[in-house]
Amino acid sequence: MPLFGKSQKSPQDVVKSLKEALLAVSKGSTGEKKADKATEDISKNLAHIKGILYGVGDQEPQTELVAQLSQEMYNHNMLFMLIQNLPKVDFEGRKDVVQIFNNMLRRQIGSRAPTVEHICCKQDILSELMKGYENQEVALNCGQMLRECCRSEELAKILLSSSQFYKFFDYVEVSTFDIASDAFSTFKVRLEYINIYSENMFYIICVL
Repeated sequence: MPLFGKSQKSPQDVVKSLKEALLAVSKGSTGEKKADKATEDISKNLAHIKGILYGVGDQEPQTELVAQLSQEMYNHNMLFMLIQNLPKVDFEGRKDVVQIFNNMLRRQIGSRAPTVEHICCKQDILSELMKGYENQEVALNCGQMLRECCRSEELAKILLSSSQFYKFFDYVEVSTFDIASDAFSTFKVRLEYINIYSENMFYIICVL
């Protein structure tokens, strides 16, 4: 039995609709009604994407639908768009973005991790996540996604070699305790999962 009825959107349609709504909020829709409609569309589409990735009710996610959805997300650079526009997404929607991102990141096809491969090619996704610590509204959400990225050795290496990496020494000292604590947790996860040695690594170990 199909996961979604005929009246439901296909993965292609839901990604297209989400992209249009994100573009609307990023550009600043004219009029309160249009802005509210765009925000509502984002929430609905995020919930729909979660349904595809996690399944609905007692139904397990369908491999074919998950594959179609993931490819559409990659094709339209949706992971970057979601993170870039995270401050404009409502509270529940931000939690959905974290669940969607982390689910896709853990997805495996044999020995391959397609989303890890995608992010390796689109490293601005990692840059945008690190910048998230500069915004109180989304810092903790970005921290959750960054820690999941750190569990991939490939992504952890990219993060470690990034010029933005040194900003974490500032993030762990911010006055907001929750953000400072979260940034410190991300540091510790990196140390646990990175299996490379470098001058940077030695410096971090000394600091911690």
